[in-house]
This record gives sequence, structure tokens and C-alpha cells, in this order.
Amino acid sequence: MTIDCADPVRLVSFWVEALDYVPQPPPGGHATWRGYWQEMGVPPEELPEGAGDTPESIVDPEGRGPRIWFQQVPEPKTVKNRVHLDLEVGGGREVPLPERTRRVTVKVERLVAAGATVLQVLDRPEMDYYAVVLQDPEDNEFCVG
Repeated sequence: MTIDCADPVRLVSFWVEALDYVPQPPPGGHATWRGYWQEMGVPPEELPEGAGDTPESIVDPEGRGPRIWFQQVPEPKTVKNRVHLDLEVGGGREVPLPERTRRVTVKVERLVAAGATVLQVLDRPEMDYYAVVLQDPEDNEFCVG
């Protein structure tokens, strides 16, 4: 999965916290991704200053979830995401709503401290539902439920 962004380092740091992922280390014993890319023959004009000096992708340490690459692009985000991530931390409907709400609230508080912004709280007890819509530090929407 690839997410366009202005600051890969910032989003790697945020999404590592959000998803309990880890930064993807460079392959083959290279110290940096930049070193790996240079060895692979990527032309210097395709490696802007700072590109690959720190990890720009994250991986699930248990190997279950997708790799996510934060690709630096020059243009800013201008419209609502067409695709977004749902972080399921509540435990599903088998867990009582008050406990799911508590779990979601704890995760949301951690993510706000890491740079997220709350957009909307979806608190619908009549539907046995609680979730929060947030934005990451570059305004990409996602949900925690």
C-alpha cells in the first residue's frame, strides 16, 4: 500500500504508533534505503535530498498486515480520501459497548498525542456502536472503532 505525503518521516512515526508496526529496515545489510537504492542504480535525480536516509515504509512485525510506503510527493492533499484505514481496537460486538468505548478512547488519546486530529465522534448507543473519525498529521482520514 502506498500513501502519498509531504513528510514520510513524520507519517512513519505516526503510523508506527497507530498500527503497532515497525519501520521497515533496509535490505541486505545496508545502513539506509538511500544506500540500497544507490547500489541498485537509482539515478541521483530520482533521489531528492533526504530520500531514504530514514525508513519511508512500515511493516507489520508479525507479517500479517500490508507493507505501507509513504511516498513523498510535491503536491498537498486537496480532497477527502477515497480509501481510508479502519483501526479495529474495540474488540467487536462480543465486547460490551462501554468496554469498546473505553478501548477506542484510549487509542484515540494516544493518536491525538502523536499528532492526529479528531474530526467526528460516532456515538450511537441505540445501534450498539462507537467509533471516532480522525486525520493523521497530513490530514488523511481514518477511523478507530
